[in-house]
Amino acid sequence: MKRSLMLALFVLTLAAPALAQTPPPSKPAAQDGFVPVDAPVTGQDTIPAPRLVAIAYGFIWVVIFGYVWSVRSRLAHVERELEAVSRRVPERK
Repeated sequence: MKRSLMLALFVLTLAAPALAQTPPPSKPAAQDGFVPVDAPVTGQDTIPAPRLVAIAYGFIWVVIFGYVWSVRSRLAHVERELEAVSRRVPERK
């Protein structure tokens, strides 16, 4: 039973990409080939890349500092608990 379930999951895992593929959409008649664009048509077509990159890096740094602070506070808590336990347990000689 377990072996057949694992085999079925394996087959489904291999078949999933083939089953998920859809036929490519038909192209409109007006777009027969690639037409390069030399410059943005309007100001709305541009993306403020430097601002988005700065926001992304800032977000990553906030996450990293939050994680480091979390680890530091948990480690301090564990150290306090170890100190309390070491005071309760007598030393062996």
